[in-house]
Amino acid sequence: MKGRATDETATGEAASASASASASASAPETASTTKRGARSARAETFEQARARLSWLERFNIGFIKATFASRRIDRVLEWCLRNIGARWVHLGTRNIRVVEGVERARAAAQADGFLLMANHRSFFDMFVIQMVLYRSGFRRRLLFPVRSTFFYDNPVGFVVNGLMSFFSMYPPVFRDRNRLTLNHTAYSELVRALKGGRAAGIHPEGTRNKTDDPYTLLPPQAGIGRAIHQTQLPVVPVFINGLGNSLLGQLVNNATRRGRRIIVVFGEPIDFRDLLSKPGNKQTYQQIADRVMDAISSLGAEEKRIRSTLEGVESTGG
Repeated sequence: MKGRATDETATGEAASASASASASASAPETASTTKRGARSARAETFEQARARLSWLERFNIGFIKATFASRRIDRVLEWCLRNIGARWVHLGTRNIRVVEGVERARAAAQADGFLLMANHRSFFDMFVIQMVLYRSGFRRRLLFPVRSTFFYDNPVGFVVNGLMSFFSMYPPVFRDRNRLTLNHTAYSELVRALKGGRAAGIHPEGTRNKTDDPYTLLPPQAGIGRAIHQTQLPVVPVFINGLGNSLLGQLVNNATRRGRRIIVVFGEPIDFRDLLSKPGNKQTYQQIADRVMDAISSLGAEEKRIRSTLEGVESTGG
């Protein structure tokens, strides 16, 4: 159950759905589009979208937003993330974990708002990445956009969100086709939080990459480019490889020092200056998203070299 968390992060899909909704909204209005628009009015906040949410979704969203709004509660949960959450992730991976380039991200991580963009192969990717940042001096709660199913429409999901992320898996992303317009709301909430100084960890591939080759990435979601263009925040690329999808198996691998090494490679903040000066449109957003994936792919090549060197040393007994 715990392992489902980061597999559901889908901000790229949310932003893409939001962009599609925006395009539809700007189309010429006809009698049919008027009716369709009435059915799918795009709320800017979850408060405005209350009628389209279940009572449990309203409770979960309201509760989690309140934890961010209260300075005292936010600090308590941030302390829990650093001293409880990050600590057990560290203990569960330290024997087989290798980190490269975290100093490249340190300045951006201290800024008022930034975005982490990482590839996605394991349920636990973002938890390990966040732990590394905490151990290097990062102190704030990192938002994890997460699928609404289970985490927001199930009482157990609420508990898991609290235990795993101390209520940082927010905002919810909706994949029910009848409620896709709520992703515009989720996107707006995320952008508002980022502009307010929050940080977020996002997988631009939009879903977990289940292919056999960890170095061949899925196409990026263009909506990621839109988020970067609108917030103009520092973007730190990350490549992570070696994590499994079984929590127990991962802990055993760490305890026995067997299995694949977990290698995390951080990159320098990506330079988007030429693209951020362009008008915000679909082409620009896609170019930004492609640049993100190019940066992550380059870090993948660096991770591959590191892994090859380590495996060569180990095979010779060095």
